[in-house]
Amino acid sequence: MRPVYAVSGGVSKFSKARPDKVFPALVKEAYDYTLADMGIEHQKFWELTDATVASYFSDHFTRQLMAAIMAQDYIGMLPKPSHRVEGGGATGGICFQEGWKAVASGYADVVLCYGFEQMSHVETWKGNEFIALASDVSFDYPVGGFYSGYYAMMVTRHMAEFGTTPEQLAHVSIKNHKNAYYNSYAQKPLELTVEDVRSAPMVAWPLTRLDICVMSDGAACTVLCSEDGLTKLEKAAGKSLSRVLVSGIGRGTDAMRMADRPHQSYDDFYKYNALPNEMDDDSRTYYKGLWDRGFRYPGIHSFRAGRMASRQAYKNYPNGGITDPLH
Repeated sequence: MRPVYAVSGGVSKFSKARPDKVFPALVKEAYDYTLADMGIEHQKFWELTDATVASYFSDHFTRQLMAAIMAQDYIGMLPKPSHRVEGGGATGGICFQEGWKAVASGYADVVLCYGFEQMSHVETWKGNEFIALASDVSFDYPVGGFYSGYYAMMVTRHMAEFGTTPEQLAHVSIKNHKNAYYNSYAQKPLELTVEDVRSAPMVAWPLTRLDICVMSDGAACTVLCSEDGLTKLEKAAGKSLSRVLVSGIGRGTDAMRMADRPHQSYDDFYKYNALPNEMDDDSRTYYKGLWDRGFRYPGIHSFRAGRMASRQAYKNYPNGGITDPLH
């Protein structure tokens, strides 16, 4: 496989609603940002681009099948080859991976990846219903299976097994909103306290409105390229472009229903799911203690697919230099 570089990216303004623009125009907003970042005009970039990958979660929100083709048309990328990918909350990451695969395989030298959502055309609860359709509609969805409820169950189980507190959980919200504080494109840049998070309206205990995801309108783009593609882009830009080598990548898939997620033995966990930084004696002792107390990974609160993705990234691409996920 060839080295793959990320050389540019752009975003639109993210907001609860963007009534000023339809979804193809949101993609163009992010696309224009991307071109401006590189200093390349659209016509020249079109000539250099071999393919595109589009992503969005659901056709229901836009009430438009094959919406990616409309975005492709709007940003002037026809008739370049393109396809749309979707994978729930991993949709954007899968889009990036598909672009990476196109470059790494030799199929393309320059690939534009873009994603968008326009959730504001429906009421919040209807939007939650659409998202809930990404659960098991035969068993879970008919009995009230909304994702805020799923995650609340996962959190309470985590609290029962690890002693996690709602106050500790609140620090995740504090961090995430603080990271956006100086970002003019962000939807919810806030400085919060634990009290702010815990006193916000309750959605599904222990998750409050400040813990959960927001409904958004917005779009994002990135450009991936090979070394030859980078040379072409730099020639078109008339300058050296900043680049990031994509040195590790992986993915995993698990059961849709939480009840179908297996309870592995300690030995199977270490054989199939443990990460490189967990192979030391201290980690083994820690996990053995969890199993002795009745813990069974992954249960309903842990992500076996996430560990599979991480193991792929560490095993297949050691040049990334990361040996500990905490780094």
